[in-house]
Amino acid sequence: MKEFMLYVRNTVDHLSHLSAEENQKFLKACETYIGELQKEGKLKAAQPIVREGKIISGSKAGWKEAPFNETNEVMVGYYHIMANDLEEAISIAKRNPEFDYTSTARIEVRPIKMKEQTTQFVYPNKN
Repeated sequence: MKEFMLYVRNTVDHLSHLSAEENQKFLKACETYIGELQKEGKLKAAQPIVREGKIISGSKAGWKEAPFNETNEVMVGYYHIMANDLEEAISIAKRNPEFDYTSTARIEVRPIKMKEQTTQFVYPNKN
């Protein structure tokens, strides 16, 4: 099995159209999705990301800080999963409840590099 990151992106206010009851249904759907991935042995970690923070850039010679949400789209969460290949990881991403409750969700599916090929350095992994 290989490791993948699913970066969930959506508009800043992507759930604002939901009633309190619909928002609870969305949260329960996320809990169910996470539970299914755990039962399948596919989930390493999953967490929402708070919509505050900063983007830093520059160098020691001069740092720049900017609001993280300069655009309408932000990262709203991530899933660290296990899958046999990219196609299976994409299939897992397509099951995400974000797609059931909004039409603006995007999920970036990325393989995780476990080892540098040129130096053979293996990146630390606590799990």
